[in-house]
Amino acid sequence: MKIAVNTRLLLKGKLEGIGWFTYETLKRITSQHPEHEFYFIFDREYDKDFIFAPNVKPIVLAPPTRHPFLWILWFEYRIPRLLKKIGADIFLSTDGYISLRTNIPQVDVIHDINFVHNPKQLPWLTSWYYNKYFVKFAKKATHIGTVSEFSKNDICTTYGIDSEKVTVCYNGSNEQYKPISEGEKKVIRDKYSKGKKYFVFVGALSPRKNVDGLLRSFEIFKERYNIDFKLLIVGGTLHKTGEIEKVYSEMKHKADVIFTGRLETDELCKVVAASESLVYIPHFEGFGIPLLEAMYAETAILSGNTTSLPEVVGDAALTCFPTDYNKVAENMNHIATNEELRNSLIEKGRLQRQKFSWQLTSERLWNCIENAIK
Repeated sequence: MKIAVNTRLLLKGKLEGIGWFTYETLKRITSQHPEHEFYFIFDREYDKDFIFAPNVKPIVLAPPTRHPFLWILWFEYRIPRLLKKIGADIFLSTDGYISLRTNIPQVDVIHDINFVHNPKQLPWLTSWYYNKYFVKFAKKATHIGTVSEFSKNDICTTYGIDSEKVTVCYNGSNEQYKPISEGEKKVIRDKYSKGKKYFVFVGALSPRKNVDGLLRSFEIFKERYNIDFKLLIVGGTLHKTGEIEKVYSEMKHKADVIFTGRLETDELCKVVAASESLVYIPHFEGFGIPLLEAMYAETAILSGNTTSLPEVVGDAALTCFPTDYNKVAENMNHIATNEELRNSLIEKGRLQRQKFSWQLTSERLWNCIENAIK
């Protein structure tokens, strides 16, 4: 079988959530199914590390697609022609975009549909494209994969999709996330937080991640409890960061907030493992990979209790409503001052994390492919 795959988000040194999903699943699927041919379709020059097995054939299909008009060109015109040229039996897309202009079976992985519920959190043209096309993609797809029961229910309810057409694949954690020694923690604290203990947030700086709310919560924590903690915010700027900048500029304790920007994976793993707690309170999340990574790093978790988050954390986190900033600050204090609570959350995380792995995700994604070609 010839399996064509949209791999445009496999970018060396720039893998985000969906990029990691693509990397981890394809790495396993291609090696575990040597009887099939995989055509990886990139939109720019690729790194050879992404050619995971001898049965992978890379193709560069210009132009680079980082704009709605180019998405239309690539998926509605370039992709159908290429699929026909190579004689593809099926098209797999792990980032939600498929083609409306081909009749071969297609598996579409739609991670979440936040843009339906919060369209103003995105640039207007991007929001227009997502809301115009993703409902069509969902209906056109032969089978859909997604990353949580929450997202499955949301897709089915919002788009009117039969639940039998959607498989929950979940996410996994990078194998590099693991506990580190007290000595290693000290090295990391000296490097990033002037030797002080800290909370950490990991994710893109965008409205849906509620980083402005995190800053508000941390300011209350510092004012009310006067504990000598720092807050590390790890991630690159995505879009619409004006509110983050405004809240930060008005903070009395801004000196205790450190923006690290993006970090390489090996460094990020240590930063998470050295923290007292991951604080993750997004407005909307299809899964929330940093939560699982924190469990593997054996770091306590403070999270929101909406969308997919309760499904992912189970009882392995201190939770509250993401915009209840007083409660977030109170929970920060509990974690900062109660070692027994931190250890309890870490122990519960050891059990909760066993529900998720990239191998399980890969097997479920392969089931999506098999369902699509029946």
